[in-house]
Amino acid sequence: MKSLLDLGGIQRLLCIGAHPDDIELGAGGTVMRLIEHNPQIHIHWVVMCGADPVRAEEARRSAQLFTAGAANVDIELHQFKDAFLPWQGDRVKAIFEALKSDFEPDLILTHWESDRHQDHRLLSELTWNTWRDHTIWEYEILKWDGDLGQPHVFVSLTAEMSERKASQLVTSYASQQSRKWFSAETFKAFMRVRGVECNAEYAEGFYARKLVW
Repeated sequence: MKSLLDLGGIQRLLCIGAHPDDIELGAGGTVMRLIEHNPQIHIHWVVMCGADPVRAEEARRSAQLFTAGAANVDIELHQFKDAFLPWQGDRVKAIFEALKSDFEPDLILTHWESDRHQDHRLLSELTWNTWRDHTIWEYEILKWDGDLGQPHVFVSLTAEMSERKASQLVTSYASQQSRKWFSAETFKAFMRVRGVECNAEYAEGFYARKLVW
């Protein structure tokens, strides 16, 4: 199948995640592929819920791993409390507005609007509210809620990329390894399913409300 996407043309990438590991879970392979296509890319990586110092340090180290090879990387960790973002929305919005004035992205990766986690939904809403005329891809996160949908944008990944994504997640987030679902097997299985849906070996899926040519 011929791709209509020119990933090599993306010079400035904005990644938004509510919690440590969100960006990596939803779009870690895509970030690696973008870097492979364009090592000169400038990545701004934003995580909101970094109140736990252990998790915050894990997030910083993981972001460095997943953005390795990019020419310019800015990692921004905020200290909001996990699961309470909707009740701190004015402060989150102020951060988004400041970011909007400082960074002009070609592509934004953020949470899916129909995700059942309240923190995820808020960031998706504020992303669209803040960047009204930008290309936004909403990533998905496999979890207990069973809230997966049918993505319509797929980024295919090689076996090596999927293996690297899975292993880096496991090694970066020791604090999460007590969770039954947090395993390389789970991560690779999900990428394999999305790969089947786009005739690739592995893939990540995204939701794009608007694509403009």
